[in-house]
Amino acid sequence: MKNSGSGELLNSNASHRKMWCSLDIPSSRDDADRIEEKIISLCQKYSYSPRDIFALKLALEEALTNAIRHGNGGKPEKHIHIKYRITRQRADVVIADEGSGFNPAAVPDPTQECNLDRCGGRGLLLMRAYMNSVVFNPAGNSVTLTKFNESRPSRAHSHATTRIAFG
Repeated sequence: MKNSGSGELLNSNASHRKMWCSLDIPSSRDDADRIEEKIISLCQKYSYSPRDIFALKLALEEALTNAIRHGNGGKPEKHIHIKYRITRQRADVVIADEGSGFNPAAVPDPTQECNLDRCGGRGLLLMRAYMNSVVFNPAGNSVTLTKFNESRPSRAHSHATTRIAFG
């Protein structure tokens, strides 16, 4: 794991000032597990509920696995670029691979009768179900996951709904 340092400051309000952490990891499950554990540990430090922790862990596993398998074709010489910012109110994680991308809207709905026996699409379905926001970049090789800390309600997200955007 190579840490690229901190990124940009996104909120000028002093109580919400958090820097983004950026790093590149090899396309391996072991390295992905380590960063996943780091993010989950930070969320636990900020008293995210067990339900929120479960949701984050599930979405991170899916996004990282997709980056390794599909984006980088399982090639360990390729890297996954990760940016994350964890606050008491929310967790934001960007996961980008070195692949050419895909169109998330073109992935068949795994809940439709004709797709029940197909393997693909379930990870996207789970990320969308458990995150407050799932946004893919236009190329389809980067996803931004956002999860609000539901154990710490605030006006900023008390009326939030799941937002899914495709580039």
